[in-house]
Amino acid sequence: MSPLEWGLLVLAGVGAGLAGSVAGLASLVSYPALLATGLPPVTANVTNTVSLVLTSVGSISASRPELAGQGRRLAPLVAAGVLGGAAGAALLLLTPAAAFERVVPWLIGGAALAILLQRPPAELAAEGRRAHGRRDPWWLAPGVAVVAVYGGYFGAAAGVLLLALLLLGTGEGLPRGNAVKNVVLGTANAVAAVGFALLSPVAWSAALPLALGCLVGGRLGPRVVRRAPQTALRRLIALAGLGLAVVLAVEAYA
Repeated sequence: MSPLEWGLLVLAGVGAGLAGSVAGLASLVSYPALLATGLPPVTANVTNTVSLVLTSVGSISASRPELAGQGRRLAPLVAAGVLGGAAGAALLLLTPAAAFERVVPWLIGGAALAILLQRPPAELAAEGRRAHGRRDPWWLAPGVAVVAVYGGYFGAAAGVLLLALLLLGTGEGLPRGNAVKNVVLGTANAVAAVGFALLSPVAWSAALPLALGCLVGGRLGPRVVRRAPQTALRRLIALAGLGLAVVLAVEAYA
């Protein structure tokens, strides 16, 4: 790998880390960058998953204020992420990805619409307290497990799906919901990454610069979410997700 490619992957990693920790769209930046260096699609996919673990490390380390008081919520959701991530990685290693390609755009588009049309967090939180006695709904952990399977298997915009699920299920504001998303998705990605590192052809020469950039971008993401207007940022995330859904649909159905 040339010094120019190395430097471009670092920059791509910063962009991916920022996009991933803010909007769950890291692969929109990192995966094309890996393909541009000449890696074949399967190798680029597993290398991407391994590198993106550093996005979660950076974002979690910068999200301690938003994670305060959410320990009881995180325990079952992290367990669901571990199980789902392991199952998704196993599916990727054992089955072709063609079956998922036609479903993925609809999943991402639906999640983006859910974020776009979500009612104000305070209203959702009040309704959640009345319906669930301050506890999260029973379906949240199983739903997280399903999204984690998808994340371990395919990965593109899994963060958008998970963020939509968490915002709708918990009624939390975007900063706290996004922090939980980063922990759960990071756990699922880490489990999948271990499997890929042991059983798949990871391009470590590309993974290292990309991961370094992801660490920096992941550290910056929570600061952006903390300071940005929630409604505007939520709409931006939703529109980016819809754009990605359209691109993937064109590729899948062309």
